[in-house]
Amino acid sequence: MANAVSSNKKAPLWLVSLSILIPASFSCLATSATNVAIPHIAGYFGSTTDEANWVITSYMIANACLILMTGWLENLMGRKTFLKVFIAIFTIGSLICATAPNLNFMVLGRLIQGIGGGPMTPIAQSVLLSAFPFEKRSVAMSLFGFAVMIFAVLGPTFGGLIVDNATWQWIYLINIPVGIISISMIHANIEELPNRKKIEKIDFLGMISLVIWLLTMQIVLDKGQQYNWFDCPWICALSAISAIALTFFIVWELEYKNPLINLRIFKDKNFIFGTILSASVNVIVFSSMVLLPQFMQGMIGYSASSSGMALAPRVISSVVMIILINPLMKIFDNRLLISIGFFFLGISILMYANLNLTVSFSFISLPNILLGVGIIMVFIPVSSLVLGTLPKSELSNGASLHNLCKTVCMALSASIANTFVLRHLQVHQTYLVKNLNEYNLVFLKRMNNLVHVFSNSQSHNIAQIKANAYIYKSLLVQSKLMAYVDVFLCIALIAFLLIPFSVFLNVDPRKQN
Repeated sequence: MANAVSSNKKAPLWLVSLSILIPASFSCLATSATNVAIPHIAGYFGSTTDEANWVITSYMIANACLILMTGWLENLMGRKTFLKVFIAIFTIGSLICATAPNLNFMVLGRLIQGIGGGPMTPIAQSVLLSAFPFEKRSVAMSLFGFAVMIFAVLGPTFGGLIVDNATWQWIYLINIPVGIISISMIHANIEELPNRKKIEKIDFLGMISLVIWLLTMQIVLDKGQQYNWFDCPWICALSAISAIALTFFIVWELEYKNPLINLRIFKDKNFIFGTILSASVNVIVFSSMVLLPQFMQGMIGYSASSSGMALAPRVISSVVMIILINPLMKIFDNRLLISIGFFFLGISILMYANLNLTVSFSFISLPNILLGVGIIMVFIPVSSLVLGTLPKSELSNGASLHNLCKTVCMALSASIANTFVLRHLQVHQTYLVKNLNEYNLVFLKRMNNLVHVFSNSQSHNIAQIKANAYIYKSLLVQSKLMAYVDVFLCIALIAFLLIPFSVFLNVDPRKQN
């Protein structure tokens, strides 16, 4: 009798929201905060940057695999047990990362951390949509957006401040008390999964094909540029294995009686177009989050904390928009807000196409303010609509599939953006080097001036060698700058092209079953 009474007691919505959003926030923070710390981690373990990149790769592989298993595991274990177990796994992974004696243990820790953190975003979205009444869904998604998107864009700032003022280990140590508190709050405030499905069989083939697809895809993305993509036989082999595994996974999940995930929800118009728009936002935001710190640290000499602070204005404008977006969604058509959001995203990225090597801190900050506005104006309305026409029994399944698509697109965007920069660097270098000839009076004058300067302390031959090296270094810098500009122009074009896509969404979805 006592158990029946206690089970009827419901925690207040604010306490339910806080309990589920704290672990989801720090899971998102763990994804982006590590990026700026990679040079420090590589130096600490005496490894190359390419080797240290496995710290990011291992997390993303585990994260993506578990995202898609969220709904299935939630039904198998029960919501409360599921959350407590995976928060504990995330906390243990963080502890291993902070105390790792070598890079191999660090990668293991990140793998475990990714397993624990992967389900946090989709389960948070599912719990909030289940807990909040239909008419307050925009409030639920505003809270979700604050936790997920704000903490994701805060990552580089947080990570930069940590590595420049303490040690990189604190990026992971901070998760330990957070994990302990989260488990206690989940136990006290989160209700068990309603209408829990009985799991009759385990979809082993679905799991195996999913892991093979994501693992081989991530290795190809991570190592493709280093080995010149499809000029390398083993990159071609892994790409073929990845494609075959993906094809098998899709066919198997559609035909198997007890699939790992229900792919047929892609028939829902709101779900498919909402997923496309959300994934596109992730591409735009994550590409800028990867490229801007590289540009600031590699080309204009910013420290990790300075580059992080230059990105901080997007956090401030995002927080302001989180406060304003709910009233705006009640006044204006959500599709209009989404279109305006993509316009702001396009304008902000277009402003980055005017970057040069003498830009001020404020010049970098202003587009970030517009970017933060655009992120929230797209993310919150889309998040409230994308699962709006799915029945409650499919919310966890839909949230998992939705977040997997966003994660995969995020991984693709980072790899493609970096490849784009390196390839266009070579293209611009080829064109610019044509100007370095004896018929170009500007080049001859500059060359003579440099030889004259270096001749003051060196022989004439050495002065000529140094002058040539200086000119060539300047050519590489200019080529790379132009390559960054090209990438930003392409990202801006993507944002502008997505403006009309919001018309395909149904802004008055039926209430869930």
